[in-house]
Amino acid sequence: MEAYFLFIFIFAIAALLGFELITKVPPTLHTPLMSGSNAISGITIVGAIACAQTGQGFLSQALAFLAIAFASINVVGGYMVTDRMLGSFKKKKEK
Repeated sequence: MEAYFLFIFIFAIAALLGFELITKVPPTLHTPLMSGSNAISGITIVGAIACAQTGQGFLSQALAFLAIAFASINVVGGYMVTDRMLGSFKKKKEK
């Protein structure tokens, strides 16, 4: 039972630290930061697939499915935003 309190404490500290760091990032760096987080979400997808494969019971299967779905949405959205950002730097073709 004590381990759960430790995990909740670590999660709370990580959430507060993450919020504090993100609020300190200048707006010009948000898009590159998001594109870098795609790699982390890719790792999350691999881990969730491994958990879904070895999970026993409905709850673990459902949580693994949700993790795969949400991480996939994050990866696709991040790549779309990155592509749009990089497209803004291309020179427009003259007609």
